[in-house]
Amino acid sequence: MNLFLTLAFLFFIGSVFGWVLELFFRRFISAANPERKWINPGFCTGPYLPLYGFGLCILFLIASLEDTTVIQDPFWEKTVLFIWMAVCMTVIEYIAGIMSIKIAKVRLWDYSHEWGNIQGVICPKFSFFWAVLGAAYYFLIHPHILGALRWLAQNLAFSFVIGMFYGVFFVDLAHAVDLAAKLRKFADENDVIIKYENLKAHLRSVQERGEKYHFFRPFHTTRTLAEHLRERLEEVRDRGEDLVFSPTHKK
Repeated sequence: MNLFLTLAFLFFIGSVFGWVLELFFRRFISAANPERKWINPGFCTGPYLPLYGFGLCILFLIASLEDTTVIQDPFWEKTVLFIWMAVCMTVIEYIAGIMSIKIAKVRLWDYSHEWGNIQGVICPKFSFFWAVLGAAYYFLIHPHILGALRWLAQNLAFSFVIGMFYGVFFVDLAHAVDLAAKLRKFADENDVIIKYENLKAHLRSVQERGEKYHFFRPFHTTRTLAEHLRERLEEVRDRGEDLVFSPTHKK
């Protein structure tokens, strides 16, 4: 089976399962959701997170290079493998985080309170978690991925489902770009960077007080997005909360 179809399949699987992982993380662990509500993670509307899709592709490629290593000791061989996985995932996380801040003026996550963080985008704590996730992938998931790829090679008709996924995904991506443009416009006009997860949590609390909450469409309300953003900015400035902040506050 060619590499393009393999990576397309892995991106599809990683994006969907990564969305599920983040959904439960935000529901039960994330400090950005103290009320422990179900909040749709990520920037897209549908149930997928591209960051995890790229991540699964990288983990698969690194694990596939295991046979080319020159390290003879099994322990150090695996240790170096997991370190490379953590480094690559951290780099992907950094690129995605910096691009969202610089291009869309949106902070998708915030590690500013974590020790050793770099621009609030990456930190040693979550790099360690990436290493743990890489080890879990290698021992628990990679064998099943290889099995899934063998199954796909024997059932290429499933490629139609993959094609449908990408059709929906690219439409959703266009919608996400439009949303990013609106957020950037507001951010430029008010000299702020928007904390995306906190904004969605705010929208949920507002909607639950007066209208139905749309899980997959948190910005679909009776008021415009600009009105919600202005309301949130006023709250931040009145209370001094670090939920929407000026770029000059974070370097």
